[in-house]
Amino acid sequence: MRVLLWHVHGSWTTAFVQGPDEYLLPVVPDRGPDGRGRAQTWDWPASVREVPVDALRAAEPDVVMLQRPHELELLERWTGLRAGVDVPAVYVEHNTPGGPAAATVHPLADQDDVLVAHVTAFNALMWDTGRAPTAVVEHGVVDPGHRYTGARARIAAVVNEPVRRHRVAGTDVLLALAHDVPVEVYGMQTAALTELEPTLTAHDLPQDAMHTALAQDRAYLHPYRWTSLGLALVEAMTLGIPVLALATTAAPEAVPPQAGVVSSDPAVLLATARRWLADPDEARARGDAAREHALTRFGLDRFLSDWQVLLKEVTR
Repeated sequence: MRVLLWHVHGSWTTAFVQGPDEYLLPVVPDRGPDGRGRAQTWDWPASVREVPVDALRAAEPDVVMLQRPHELELLERWTGLRAGVDVPAVYVEHNTPGGPAAATVHPLADQDDVLVAHVTAFNALMWDTGRAPTAVVEHGVVDPGHRYTGARARIAAVVNEPVRRHRVAGTDVLLALAHDVPVEVYGMQTAALTELEPTLTAHDLPQDAMHTALAQDRAYLHPYRWTSLGLALVEAMTLGIPVLALATTAAPEAVPPQAGVVSSDPAVLLATARRWLADPDEARARGDAAREHALTRFGLDRFLSDWQVLLKEVTR
């Protein structure tokens, strides 16, 4: 099967393209957001093929994976094909609603040609998708291997653009925690945080190097108030890291009690962080349980199998 999709979310795409199909990625000369082509910092198989915009129609995709509303227009302009009419299509909704939590109408709510696939059941519950058909395919990750050592008595977090996304990303929660325990933050545009909290350490690393660095820290913090289930949280568990998470969106369902502590009270997370910093044995035991859970619930085999079932359903 030839699957046309845009390179939008690197970690999600890395898992998706491990499947058995051929993946066609639009590429534009400047490799901008609408045509990045293959990833530069992720390891993708040879079945992922870059296709210039003017060659997309001739590539004859069997199905289109949409991830942003304007890709409907790009598809028709670049190929002459209408999603769900001339070519089967799925819209992958990666995000929670950006407007009122329970009242935001999805961009594809007024049609029934394109199925909307949510990455969490929470997202499916909160979006108003109108008459659009829907499904849920939970995240999957490529197993990075058990790397946890916990040798550094520090708490790690991964937050991209933490200043711009301040309350949504729980940056205030993160900074408050950093007042009391050592914290390292990984992600894009994190350096500005050190001006707000000088004791905090910030890093912007490629994924593999970030995974190795994360695994040296004692525990992982997921401070987000309002976001889809971050793949960094799933990856942290897969690395064997015990996790602390705010009890928001899909986190309570994703993190079982044996794998970490989930609470809407930051004081509970702080108390647990202090305990694990003083008790590396408990932290390691929680991390082992986190990895076991992640490999089962968010394993690549389950993820790819679910997608194969859905793709066959929309293309039959």
